[in-house]
This record gives sequence, C-alpha cells and structure tokens, in this order.
Amino acid sequence: MRKVLRPITDWVATKRGMWIILSIWLAVMVILSAGPKLGDYKVTNFQSLPDEAQSIHANKMLEQYFPNDQGTPGILVFHNANGEVNMVHVTMIMKAIIAAEVEGVDTIIDISKLPPQALEGFKSEDKSTMIIPMTLDPTADNRQIGDAIDKIAKIGNEAAEGYTDTVFRITGPAGIAGDTLKLFERADVVLLLATIGIILLLLILIYRSPLLALIPLLATAIVYQVVNQTIALMGASGLEINNSTTSIMSILLFAAVIDYSLFVFSRFREELNHYEDKFEAMKHAMRATGEPVFLAGGTVFAAMLVLFFASFRDYQNFAPIFGMTMLIIMLASITLLPALFTLFGRKSFWPKVPKFGDTAEEKHGFWGPIAKFVVNKPGLAGGAVAIIMFAGALNIFNLNYEFDMVKSFPKDLPSREGYEIVESKYDKGELAPTSVLVTSQNALTDQQIEDFRSKLESEQNVASVRLVDVTEDAKAFKFSLSLALNPYSVEALDLLEDLRANSDLLAEANIQGDIHYSGVTPKLVDEREVNNRDIWVIVILETVLILVLLLMMTKSIRMSTYMMATILVSFFAALGLGIFLVDIFFGYNAISTRVPVYAFIFLVALGIDYNIILVSRYLEERKSRKVKDALEVSLRNTGGVISSAGLILAATFAALMTMPIADLFVFGFIVAIGILMDTFLVRGMLLPALILLFEKDASKLKASVS
Repeated sequence: MRKVLRPITDWVATKRGMWIILSIWLAVMVILSAGPKLGDYKVTNFQSLPDEAQSIHANKMLEQYFPNDQGTPGILVFHNANGEVNMVHVTMIMKAIIAAEVEGVDTIIDISKLPPQALEGFKSEDKSTMIIPMTLDPTADNRQIGDAIDKIAKIGNEAAEGYTDTVFRITGPAGIAGDTLKLFERADVVLLLATIGIILLLLILIYRSPLLALIPLLATAIVYQVVNQTIALMGASGLEINNSTTSIMSILLFAAVIDYSLFVFSRFREELNHYEDKFEAMKHAMRATGEPVFLAGGTVFAAMLVLFFASFRDYQNFAPIFGMTMLIIMLASITLLPALFTLFGRKSFWPKVPKFGDTAEEKHGFWGPIAKFVVNKPGLAGGAVAIIMFAGALNIFNLNYEFDMVKSFPKDLPSREGYEIVESKYDKGELAPTSVLVTSQNALTDQQIEDFRSKLESEQNVASVRLVDVTEDAKAFKFSLSLALNPYSVEALDLLEDLRANSDLLAEANIQGDIHYSGVTPKLVDEREVNNRDIWVIVILETVLILVLLLMMTKSIRMSTYMMATILVSFFAALGLGIFLVDIFFGYNAISTRVPVYAFIFLVALGIDYNIILVSRYLEERKSRKVKDALEVSLRNTGGVISSAGLILAATFAALMTMPIADLFVFGFIVAIGILMDTFLVRGMLLPALILLFEKDASKLKASVS
C-alpha cells in the first residue's frame, strides 16, 4: 500500500501537484453540477421488503385477483371534543372535497347519498367522531399521495372555517405517507444547517483558528457537491435512492471528511516545526498519515459493502450510496485535503503559527497525564473501563422494539392528531385494516365464505371481519380484517404472525386453498423477521471483514483482535447505555428495529478509524522504543487530535437529533454516546491497557502498517 500511496502524496505535496489537484477537484465539481440533480431521483415509494416477503407476495396476489381495489387507504376524521359530531358541518366539508375532484383520489364515499341509518355505522360509539374512508390512486407514489392529501386538507379546512366545534384531519396510511415525506424534506435542510453550524463552532472553540475551521468545511463542501452529483448520476442510471439514506449519507460525509482533515493538519503542524518549506512539511506529514487515513477510510468503505448481503432493501440501498461516498472521501483524503492545507501553509494555523526549528515538545496538558497513568497502571485503567462497558452492555437485555412510527411524529402533525382521535374512539384496527385474500381451485359457496369469516372473526383480538369482494368465478374472495389492537403494536404483529401460521382456518371452513395477508401489520411482521435475520448477517460479516483487514494492516493476530474486540465491546455498551438514556431523558421506552443495525454499522466502521490512527502511531514509535514508551508517546501525541475528532464526530451525529423522526433521533443519540465512549474510554484507556498487558518487548511485531 505504501508503494502505491507515497508517490501520489509526494506529488500532491509539490507546488505543481497542489495546483493541479485543486483544479481537478473544482473542475469535476463544476462539470458534475451541470448534470442531473439528486432530488429528482429520490424514490418516495421505496419498497423496503424483498419481493419474496409474504406480505409483498400477498399484495401482488390481491392485484392479480382484484386489480381495482389496491389504492392506498386514507381516513377522513371529523371530531367534536365537546359533544356529538355536527353532521351538517361534516356534509358541507365532504361536498366541498368531492366537488373539487382532487387528482389522485380513486374512491371516496359520498355520505350525502347514504340513508341516516347507514351513516351511523361511520360514527364512534359516543357519536363524537365520524370517519370516512377513501382510497388514492394505486399507481401514486408518496409525493403524489402527499400532494393529494395537501389539496384535500386545504379544501376541507377552508370549508370548515367557522365550524369551531368540528375538527377535520386526514390519517391512515395515505395521510401518514404524505406527512412522512414532508417531514424528511423539511428536516433535511435543518439537518444540513445544524451540522455545518455545530462543526464550525466546535472547530473554532477547539483550535481557535478561523482558517482551521473554514478549510475542512471548504473541503467538505467540495466533496459534498461531488458526492451528491455522482449519486444523482447513479439515480439517473436506475438506482433507487431512499430519502432516509441520503439524510444519513450527509452525516457520514461531514463526519469522515472533518475527521480526516484533523488527522492531516495535526501532523502537518508537527512537521512545520521540522521543515521550513511547507511543501516538504506536507510531504512528510502525508508519509506518516496518508496511509492510515486512507486505510481507515477503506475499512469504512468495506463495511458499507457488507450491506449488499442484507435482505432488507433499506440496508441494501445504503451499500452503493455509502460505498461511493466513502470512495470519493478516500480519494479526497490523499489529494484534496493535503492540497488545501498546503495552499494555506502556516497561515492555516493563525494565530498560533508553527515556527520552523521550534522542536519543544508539546505539553499535552490533558492526554499527557492520562497516557502516563495508563502505561503505569494498565490493569486499573483497563479494568475500570471494562466494568463500565460491561455494565452498559447488560442493558441490551432490556431492548424493546417499536413499530408505531406515527407516535414518533410531532404531536401537532395532522396525521398523528387524526390517528390518535381514531385510536381513542374506535377499534384500534380501523387505523390500518388488514386485507385477507383466500384463493381456491374450486368455486366457493356462500356458506363456506361465511364459515371462514365467522371462524376468523372468532379469533382472539380480532374486532371484525368484513367481506369486501368476490371474483366472478367465486374462486377467490377478499376480506377486510380489523383488530382490537393497535395495528402497529408488537401484540398485533404477534397475532398476525400466529394467524399466518394457522393452517386450520381453511380446513374448518371446508376450504382447500391458500390464505394471503396484506397491509401494514403483515408488512411489519415481515420487516421484523427480515431485520432479525439481517442483524446477525451484518454483525458477523462486518466483524470478520474488518478483522481480516486489520490483520492485513498490522500483520499481528493479537493486535487485530484487541482492536476489533474493543470496538465490539464499545458498540454493545453504547447500545445498552443509549437505550437507557433515551428512555430516561426523552421517553423512548422502545426503539425502531433499524436503530441497532444503523448504530452497529457506523460505530464499528468509524470507531475502528481511531484505533487505526493510534496503532499506526504506536507501530511507528516501536521502531525505536520499548512497548511502554512507544505506547505513551503515541497515546499522548494522538490523544488530542483523536479526542477533538471524536467530539466533532459525536456532535455531527447528534445533529440528527434535530430530525422530527424518532428513528434518526435515537440513532444519532446512541451513535454520539458510542463515539464519546470509544474516543475517551476505549481508545484512550482500554486498548492501550490491552496492548501493555499482552505485548512484550521481545515480540516480533512488525512496526509498520502496510
């Protein structure tokens, strides 16, 4: 690796190389900016489950037998908090909505044509609420659904003006899908601004140099634009791009580029004391840091490619997008970053400009004493950290999963308000009924259909089963099943899983055929099953892959094992402590199934970077020092830059807490906690303690990373 990288970094650290590299990056950015835009290729109806999932297969079967019944359902909610819902108000609002003939609406019930007794079936038991179902065009994506919902909401709310005792809201899968899209689109802007603000503030506070804050952000801006436009080209070539993927991608990009910037300029500052010429100083700085920084990026790149082996398509979607992002960042770390810092030279560090010939050893006020303590008391330091980590990791046994995404929305979001009204006034299953399709080789009699309906309705926690449609040949029929449970709850998922496994339902109705379940709850059952499988696949493959890469770098089984083991311990401790703290501080007593996977990917992939930086410096010092001395020098010399990078990285992920989506909020919090633990406890104390306890001066460890 050194033979490949050194000629590149040596050339970049020349006046000619510097200007050529900067020109190339700027030219690429400008040329790509003239191409397609990323926003044009974000898929708003992204299918998370694999095609072979039971709920996806069931939906395809329903489309085959009942092609006109598969629109996205929505619920129009009318509510009076002080008494019976006013039917005059409801009728006036519905007339305005129906008269508008909103594009995208497939079917909507005209209550003005229904007899009074039929209208009572739409009201809640206490008469305070009325729900009217509608369906949207089955071919509409989430953006089109959102546009239709916005138009209906605007018309309905304008018609409701003056009706102070009538609340009008839209919920159900259609209302939730539209609001989810709007949340992500608004939150992406807030996330980007929050990330830039946090990074700028921390860089200025830590380094007290305006240019040291602006140069990494300038590099990040260039890389960000190149990455965005490259991914847009991938979208134009047919790659599906999910909204949540691009949100997390921007955080990864900012975190990695800023991290690698800190590693480059910290060594550059050190070399400016030894070399008067800035180009010579950068050449030697990159000879020391170019390889570990590039390889650190390589471990993250490799970790992202593991996601291709996942079945859950959200994770699969990360692989090409995050992989391309890391590939461009790796190239920037050995070309753009050194070129930018060389361009500004000593001015980068103003007002504390490093002087040639000033070889006085830095005091290392914080990390100097810690390094000395760790190397003198490795058992105490490592043991104390291990106990803390073990205690935190134990809390993962209290991990509970949450599938009710709406509960994570802002409380004033219309779809959540409508959702909570329906949940409190009706059978909870009305929020998202399940479609049940029964197919048979033979025509079915009315008695068989009724027997099956009665049997299904008699199952525990099934509120109602209503016949929706029958094919002309009577070989297939469709029911709408409403549960007495919240359709997004764990209990509802368990019930649907049991129903899918119950083969007696058809036999007891004397039917020979198949049952298929489609809808929100069956999809969540499949998501839980697929996610549980993917967790093990990703953890095992990523652990093995990174361990192999570390072995290739260090040429030491023991050293690779220390590095990987400490990262795994850090992840489990961060997850355990994180779910405890988000419950205590923010009231999240359960988390999304996606959070542990996201957290593992980023904590392991990014956390290993810091271990690589420390160990590469240790191996460099081992060429001329004993184990204890080499470790103390490497720990105190890398401590400052790694802790600074860790603080900024943690704050960058904490920026996700500005997102009004619980998945990203909790993920950002847990990763921030994990990075801080890894930076100060694992990399600062536990890993050095393990090295001291098991590495001896007689060891033939190769003092190089290649």
